[in-house]
Amino acid sequence: QVQLVESGGELVQAGGSLRLSCAASGGTFSTYTMAWFRQAPGKERAFVAAINWSGREAYYGSSVEGRFTISRDNAKSTMYLQMNSLEPMDTAVYYCARQTRPFGGTRLGPIQYDTWGQGTQVTVSS
Repeated sequence: QVQLVESGGELVQAGGSLRLSCAASGGTFSTYTMAWFRQAPGKERAFVAAINWSGREAYYGSSVEGRFTISRDNAKSTMYLQMNSLEPMDTAVYYCARQTRPFGGTRLGPIQYDTWGQGTQVTVSS
């Protein structure tokens, strides 16, 4: 069964940048749409961005579009999230997730993802 491990989260000042990574092991990565979600304290888990299996299609949540870029390297079984112009509202635990079925679309909700990482903390100070 595939396992996902996030890394790259840390404390950063507003306006700064971070790059998160999600490394997959033990299962198939290259044929599945992947996504990033985040959960802030006291709030529900929210969609951040998704990328299809080939990397040619990406979809972003409205609050991050234009600031964040999702990408993947299937040869390395790794997905990335480049986060620029960070704001205090971006503070959250960031999770990567793999869809239940291969070759899925990028605009599916969290219920369509059945494999999750443990999360990485991103804190943006003002």
